Amino acid sequence: MLDETKVKNIDKVVVRFTGDSGDGMQLVGNIFTNVSAGMGCEVSTFPDYPAEIRAPQGSLGGVSGFQVSVGTDVHTPGDKCDVLVAMNPAALKQNYHHLKRGGVIIIDIDSFKDTDLKKALFATDDAIKELGITAQVLEVPVTSLTKAALANSGLDNKSIVKCRNFFALGLICWLFDRPVESVERFIANKFAKKPAVGDANKKVFEAGYNYGHNIHASVSTYRIESHQARPGIYTDINGNTATAWGLIMASEKSGRPLFLGSYPITPATDILHELAKRKDLGVKALQMEDEIAGVCSAIGASYAGHLAVTSTSGPGLALKSEGIGLAVIAELPLVVIDVQRGGPSTGLPTKTEQTDLMQALYGRNGESPVAVVAPASPTDCFTMAFEASRIAIEHMTPVILLTDAFIGNGSTAWRIPDDDEYPRIKTPYVPADKIAEGSWRPYDRRENLARYWAIPGTEGAQHRLGGLEKDFITGAISTDPANHEKMVQTRREKIARIADDIPQLEVIGDEDADILLCGWGGTYGHLRTAAAELRAQGRKVAFTQFRYINPLPANTGDVLSRYSRIIVAELNTGMFADYLQSRFPDATISRINKIQGQPFLVEEVVNAVNHIIDTH
Repeated sequence: MLDETKVKNIDKVVVRFTGDSGDGMQLVGNIFTNVSAGMGCEVSTFPDYPAEIRAPQGSLGGVSGFQVSVGTDVHTPGDKCDVLVAMNPAALKQNYHHLKRGGVIIIDIDSFKDTDLKKALFATDDAIKELGITAQVLEVPVTSLTKAALANSGLDNKSIVKCRNFFALGLICWLFDRPVESVERFIANKFAKKPAVGDANKKVFEAGYNYGHNIHASVSTYRIESHQARPGIYTDINGNTATAWGLIMASEKSGRPLFLGSYPITPATDILHELAKRKDLGVKALQMEDEIAGVCSAIGASYAGHLAVTSTSGPGLALKSEGIGLAVIAELPLVVIDVQRGGPSTGLPTKTEQTDLMQALYGRNGESPVAVVAPASPTDCFTMAFEASRIAIEHMTPVILLTDAFIGNGSTAWRIPDDDEYPRIKTPYVPADKIAEGSWRPYDRRENLARYWAIPGTEGAQHRLGGLEKDFITGAISTDPANHEKMVQTRREKIARIADDIPQLEVIGDEDADILLCGWGGTYGHLRTAAAELRAQGRKVAFTQFRYINPLPANTGDVLSRYSRIIVAELNTGMFADYLQSRFPDATISRINKIQGQPFLVEEVVNAVNHIIDTH
């Protein structure tokens, strides 16, 4: 039992685990997150993967990080961390600047030998002094203590050293009063097929936890506050998994089987992995030979009556553009998931950006409008994957879902929803009476201008679709100029009418504000937190986040007209700001942009908004 006199209560804490890409930082970071979520804490994570594939051990290029914020009112992984775990000199060198003033650094002193320091390009034998670090540094012989804990385990030296990440986890769990039993359950589940490895990790975890007890005289522990959570089953979920589960929910609610045709690409591959596991729910997930095959297989599945999906990242979206155009002219439901990453070309495969917006809106030949939506957080990926599927089916159109590497890989605590929390998707089957009287044609339309979905095999609903323009009435191939213009305008209006079927834009903050801070997609947490900090400074600022991009919510113009200045913050050179300006030319729009492969820091946004206010 912890000595209560040494336990400090805090609202939230940020921990950053760093080491080589093979040191298991993502694993222990995820376990710490899951355990905290299970205790009722809000969580937000930022896995920071190296771009290199298996860079040399101990090198600067191979450092992997995992940052998590845990506590109450958590919307971001935190600008800087309270505690930094550095398993080697390279990890320390690459990450010490992420530490808050007065924070704590925990290092594995066994990994700070001369050879380790040289690999990380240190010029001296004192890394702490060379970097000018003034924080409290806890030098722990992690590797030695791991070997001592497993001296009689029968494992070879390499396997023993691989367990040292759990020593660091044990120390962190002691520091922040996390329950041992919960962690050990996660270890048992994770290594259920390798019980010897699981037992070794459990023993090392306990050694790390007990080491914390042994140094308690000099280090305080912390109890992180949590809110009373709404009753239900909670789990820690990342955006890619939430996306996959949202698609499954949409399949259930639409009554149409789910098909995914995709080619693996970082950082979207986990969606394919997750759906490939779900054969028990009737999911068909195929790894295709390339991006073009991925979208074309999905189009075929859509024609055959499936909820059809293809997933990719920026370069793959470019390759899919002709296929998406085919789905536009054939007016087939199709969900295209783009987990955005740094570009152009191969760019920064493991880093985040919002640089595919213009490609999503306009990146096809001809007049080929599609719906575009963007989730705001890892858990919102579930809702917006469901929404993308609903819009695709009910409006018979391709929908591009723009997530990004930050929310796709990042995670938050999520309450698994009840079945009745999501509506039935109204699949627009061809009416039986139209078939019976022989009056149905492939491009007959409903009030929202969406055509009916004639599932092959439906008696009396034989039809053809394709990439050549069709007659508005008969569905036969047509090159008539007036007919082409009518079909183009109809497809355009069909997308515009989706605005009547999506939520209104909501604003948070001061009702009498002159400034509206806004963004879109995965920047939500940072911008919302920045807006709150600005209001705490006395600035009259309101905030809104766009999740529906094309069409925009119906009240967008009314909202923007209430403010003298709109400040748009996004991880690109100003694409959404340009889009808004083109739609609302009378709005006064300022821009905050970042293109570094990293999410915003709250501090960056606060300083930028203050600068804009003070100079205009």
